Amino acid sequence: MNRVHGFFIAGTDTHVGKTLVAAALLHAYADLGYRVLGMKPVAAGAELIDGVWVNEDAAMLRAAGNVQAAPELLNPYLLREAIAPHIAAEHKGVRIEIPRIRAAYDELAAQADVVLVEGVGGLLVPLSEHKDAADLAVALDLPLILVVGMRLGCINHALLTVAAIAARGLKLAGWVANRVDPAMAAYDENLAALRKRLPAPLLAELPHMASADPQRAARFLSQQKLTALLSNISKSE
Repeated sequence: MNRVHGFFIAGTDTHVGKTLVAAALLHAYADLGYRVLGMKPVAAGAELIDGVWVNEDAAMLRAAGNVQAAPELLNPYLLREAIAPHIAAEHKGVRIEIPRIRAAYDELAAQADVVLVEGVGGLLVPLSEHKDAADLAVALDLPLILVVGMRLGCINHALLTVAAIAARGLKLAGWVANRVDPAMAAYDENLAALRKRLPAPLLAELPHMASADPQRAARFLSQQKLTALLSNISKSE
């Protein structure tokens, strides 16, 4: 298991469960015997805990991994304001540099079998004046796992995101349906429409969770599908 594999976890929007899915995938791959790490290159929103600024998403990913790594590698950019990252960076007087993130990813990849990189917001969220999250996925040269927040409008959001993935020359490896709205009307019909239109396998359906529980979510992930996911990426390299 010394071959490194990475995936970029993208979402159809913000608050669709990217962190929950990434952490669940980390738990699932760890259960399969892999050394795993979760990376949150850019985190917007932090609170002061015991004198240390902490981002909840980055902390969840760190807890789900089974390899120790330096915090500055797992989360190179920690921005205190929970707003668009390029704006939060401007307010802090820093510039988000993709080469710095790539260098951190390379160090993490030397320590693990599977590295999951969670994006920020939707795929086209700006990181700087000229770069966005899709540019980061391109620079990392990673296949994408798309988290679709199952709620009204999800079909349009998912198809627009898939079009953006294709336009950047990225590969969609699979997708996860996360029921963020427990009262979503015509859920089954929406899921069927997505399965028919998205050009990648559905990896899991996650039920609505009042609070994020990645270990519970991991139970909805098929070990067979996860193994096949790594195998398919190996064949395409």
